[in-house]
Amino acid sequence: MALLKVKFNQKKRVKLAQGLWLMNWFSVFAGILVFSMGLFLKIELRKRSEVMDNSESHFVPNSLILMGILSCAFNGFAGKICYDSLDPTKFAKWKPFLKPYLALCFFFNILIFFVALICFLMRGSLESTLSQGLKNGMKFYRDTDTPGRCFMKKTIDMLQIEFKCCGNNGFKDWFEIQWISNRYLDFSSKEVKDRIKSNVDGRYLVDGVPFSCCNPSSPRPCIQYQVTNNSAHYSYDYQTEELNLWNRGCREALLHYYSSMMSSMGAVVLLVWLFEMSVMVGLRLLQTSLESITNPEDPECESEGWILENSLKDSLKSALENLKKIGKFNQVEAGAEGAEGEEGGKTPAITTVS
Repeated sequence: MALLKVKFNQKKRVKLAQGLWLMNWFSVFAGILVFSMGLFLKIELRKRSEVMDNSESHFVPNSLILMGILSCAFNGFAGKICYDSLDPTKFAKWKPFLKPYLALCFFFNILIFFVALICFLMRGSLESTLSQGLKNGMKFYRDTDTPGRCFMKKTIDMLQIEFKCCGNNGFKDWFEIQWISNRYLDFSSKEVKDRIKSNVDGRYLVDGVPFSCCNPSSPRPCIQYQVTNNSAHYSYDYQTEELNLWNRGCREALLHYYSSMMSSMGAVVLLVWLFEMSVMVGLRLLQTSLESITNPEDPECESEGWILENSLKDSLKSALENLKKIGKFNQVEAGAEGAEGEEGGKTPAITTVS
């Protein structure tokens, strides 16, 4: 028994073809939307590529861009088929291509669904990428005279100001690295010498943070040096001064920003997938209803359309049997080639009569 069998007359076939033609062009615009989302996400990631450890995060935007292009191509082609199906003579030339095309649409829809899931599941990979990238970026914050790293200070400062964050996991991350360049240190000062000598790696470490960590909403002037020294400042307790510095780390801020963006895009792609699935089902019904017309000379006659010619169980059995036949056929061919090789390897015996 066929799956989802529907009876059609001429009027219903025309309405289905016209409706599918319109839906395919909506799908083209949806493909443009998916392409635009991928392009926007790629630009946003490239803006902060200096604080990202690898290029794995670009897998999502690249996938969205590819799916957008393929969606425009597939649905534009399907729109042409639906338009030509209104004329039986024009539709006849598309018949050999419809089954392979529907098979491609099926795999294309699987890819769209996979990309939608990736949008939701990339959080873990993105988190590790941001964590390592920010850690490296903070180490190079002081290298304003080093080629290739001279803009890192500006990048980090703009990042902390824009996202209202400080450090990788928090402002105390700045205490563990030397973020002040040696060119701005007075090495004749006893304090500087003592700090460098007290550190195993010979680094100048302070309990201070860059100015970009300061919260402009603080009612008092920003305290960015000797942050944890309560006695160094009047009426100050760094554990209660929540408004002095941004408490949130930049990894968390960026992760929330990109994750929410990808989740929104994933939801849009899921809607596009549902729309594409309905278009594919409609195209399958149109194809079978046109091919099952018993009298081509009578275009007004009734016909039947279906999704699968047999039930789902029978269709799966048939597909498995076909795969087994293909496997056996390949084995027979390989065996025949081996036998021919053995026969060819034998040298005929030559006898001489004296």
